[in-house]
Amino acid sequence: MTAAAAGRPPRSVMVLTNAAAGAGHAEKAARRATARLREHGIEVLNTAGADPEDAIRLAREAVGRGVDALVTAGGDGMISLALQALAGTGTPLGIVPAGTGNDHARAYGLPLGDPEAAADVIAAGRTATVDLGRATTADGTGRWFGSVLAAGFDSLVSDRTNRLRWPRGRMRYNLAILVEFANLRPLPFRLVLADGTVIERDLVLAAVGNTSSYGGGMRMCPQADPADGLFDLTVVRAMPRLKVARFFPTVFKGTHVQHQEVEIHRTSSLRIESPGITAYADGEYIGPLPVQVEVVPGALRLLVPAGARGADTG
Repeated sequence: MTAAAAGRPPRSVMVLTNAAAGAGHAEKAARRATARLREHGIEVLNTAGADPEDAIRLAREAVGRGVDALVTAGGDGMISLALQALAGTGTPLGIVPAGTGNDHARAYGLPLGDPEAAADVIAAGRTATVDLGRATTADGTGRWFGSVLAAGFDSLVSDRTNRLRWPRGRMRYNLAILVEFANLRPLPFRLVLADGTVIERDLVLAAVGNTSSYGGGMRMCPQADPADGLFDLTVVRAMPRLKVARFFPTVFKGTHVQHQEVEIHRTSSLRIESPGITAYADGEYIGPLPVQVEVVPGALRLLVPAGARGADTG
């Protein structure tokens, strides 16, 4: 068992970086965090994958070599890659937030915009054991996720963003929102929950939350607890376009749950169906619906600040 997996401060870590994350800030954040980790006497190996598949390969190799923790410097997309290697292994994940959304970091109270403080959290070796989601597409492909899986209007926006070649950065996403809003229509969904409950109606979206937020602080599942063995499913029923425009700003405060069009369900698994709709989780493409989603309790150990919710005491 590695030092961090046993609840002791890590002696060796791999720092996995996405140099493009956070408009190029991730590489600088990784250098600063690495320097601080070495000040703590921790052996640090820095690496960056040539592409997502290469990043997952490097992460799995690091776990196989027995590093005390795998550290990501980047955003939620880089964390998503790390989860594919870490889930169920007991090797902890350390996070140096350096992306655009940083929703995992928000969920666990990790320091934003301060790589040295993030490194101090990693060096302290405090862990939380948390749940992960597992999404499986119709062809049997499975993918782990840590925050929110989304399908509907928001996944259509992501589809549109990925097709656009101009403009760059956040403006491309904003343009995709405008285009999809202009094309907004009721989306027929069928959801089957673990207890057999069937939800079959026209929706704006369905969001499956292991943690509360996605998209850089959109608190779509505001009461989600990543250590309770359940998802919070937020279902937003179809509504007129003008009402949708007024609805979305309330998501950042989590007050959207007060709208009569919003339903919250808690479930350990569900099947999501909707023709022509894809699913995204942790901001990454999962695949076309239908998708089967389940909670895997305690699948990840995460290095967290003192007093963080779910922190292990032993």
